[in-house]
Amino acid sequence: MRGMFRRPAPSGAGRVGLTEPAEIAGQGAGVQMGSLVGGRTRPRLGGRIAIRTGLRWKLSAAIALVGALVAIVLSLVVHNQARVSMLDSARDLADERIQIAQRSYEQSKRLNFPNLAIDDPELPAALRTKVEEGRRATYVTDSPSGAPDIWAAVPLNDGHVLSLRTGWTDRSEHILNRLDQAMVIGSIAVVLGGSALGVLIGGQLSRRLRKAAAAANQVAGGERDVRVRDAIGGVVRDETDDLASAVDAMADALQQRLEAERRVTADIAHELRTPVTGLLTAAELLPPGRPTELVLDRAKAMRTLVEDVLEVARLDGASERAELQDIVLGEFVGRRVAAKDPGIEVRVVHESEVTTDPRRLERVLFNLLANAARHGRPPIQVTVEGRVIRVRDHGPGFPEELLADGPSRFRTGSSDRAGHGHGLGLTIAAGQARVLGARLTFRNVRPAGAPDHVPSEGAVAVLWLPEHAPTSTGSYPMLP
Repeated sequence: MRGMFRRPAPSGAGRVGLTEPAEIAGQGAGVQMGSLVGGRTRPRLGGRIAIRTGLRWKLSAAIALVGALVAIVLSLVVHNQARVSMLDSARDLADERIQIAQRSYEQSKRLNFPNLAIDDPELPAALRTKVEEGRRATYVTDSPSGAPDIWAAVPLNDGHVLSLRTGWTDRSEHILNRLDQAMVIGSIAVVLGGSALGVLIGGQLSRRLRKAAAAANQVAGGERDVRVRDAIGGVVRDETDDLASAVDAMADALQQRLEAERRVTADIAHELRTPVTGLLTAAELLPPGRPTELVLDRAKAMRTLVEDVLEVARLDGASERAELQDIVLGEFVGRRVAAKDPGIEVRVVHESEVTTDPRRLERVLFNLLANAARHGRPPIQVTVEGRVIRVRDHGPGFPEELLADGPSRFRTGSSDRAGHGHGLGLTIAAGQARVLGARLTFRNVRPAGAPDHVPSEGAVAVLWLPEHAPTSTGSYPMLP
């Protein structure tokens, strides 16, 4: 038998009540929650599939989970408190009835109420013990059906025990069921509302972060006027705003350092131009011979290097402007390539008239041809198709570092450089392409369906000229 006495409200002497510990303990409940989180699958990493989920879905799932846990705990607490309160009310009512029944029995010696008994053999032993001590008490037990039974007992003057046994009413069970239904509906509403709130808040935060990431990528791509703080917008000052301000400050500091390095490089190259020119002039005055040829060759290479470094410094300064003219692209490329090397094949698939800077376009074209001649193998082919120029060789192809990161100064990536070139040719070509508003891409040619480990059959550099004049770069038309 389970139970504890509870002391009733003080309306008479010698009263003690019992309350079971199990009455206060919550009923066990297992809840399994599932949430479908949308995401994008990344490639397998180490045999596992990495799932990339959005911030708003993570926040929504977290709020829904916390809301569900809070709702479950609150539902259990409210259910148990309501049950205990209803049992307390039932025990108080039973206590009042047993007092009335005691007075009526002592006057008439008859049981005038239902469910009354004298010396009931089913009276719980713990309750009987308390009553035999001369105290009135109430007690709760579980019936075979699982519903609680409320007992009330009082000692009589003749030494017998008068007891009252009432069951858990259907109305009480109905009230608890309605309360449980209301708590379930409320819990579902809390979870759905929390999820919607999480999606709303997370979506706003995610949009600000995406804008910040896009602006940071623009800064990394060389757009110096872009600021992350301006990109995210809004008047709310939060951690995202602090992050944007920190990124802007870092970008400004890096830009200042790069500008200082660019100025130093330009100053050094400019200072070297005069002595290198003097060295070349002096070498030309030397007597003819093999030593003189070597000195002249190295002096010319040094002059080319100085000029290239100066050009790179100017391109890095973003102060270059294109002088635009209308040209027929195929005819222009054919004439320039023929003047450079008549042995290079030029094929015009589709002629087009473009507005560009002929001098800078020639610089890009010659640098691509020089790279193909130095690091590739013949035949070198130039194809013009509309606004697209392709330069292809049949050598070992571009190194993987260049394909992944683009041209890098003072690095050719070629294992057979043997001191030829400084890695500035493609860097200058890419910089001049930016001034023209064009796009320069690099790729290797492999047989169709061949795996990556199969050696390439050549390298292709593709220059995509813009459809419209590159006014966004600050270029201006060349007056006739």
